[in-house]
Amino acid sequence: MNANDWLTAFAEKLGTTPPSADEFKAILDLAAEAAHASERVAAPAASWVAAKAGADLQTAIAAAKAIAESADA
Repeated sequence: MNANDWLTAFAEKLGTTPPSADEFKAILDLAAEAAHASERVAAPAASWVAAKAGADLQTAIAAAKAIAESADA
């Protein structure tokens, strides 16, 4: 089962729709920011935190980038 098939089945079980291609890319961008600025385990947890906060993906990515930039300063 590939990722798209798994996400479709998972979304169906949760009563929602899977991410669009653009949303999937943004989710991966968020995960990349978290994983590269911290430990890799931060990537899935960052997605969970963003969802719990009700943040849209672009806001979550911007927040992750801001944290990475402040850490580099």
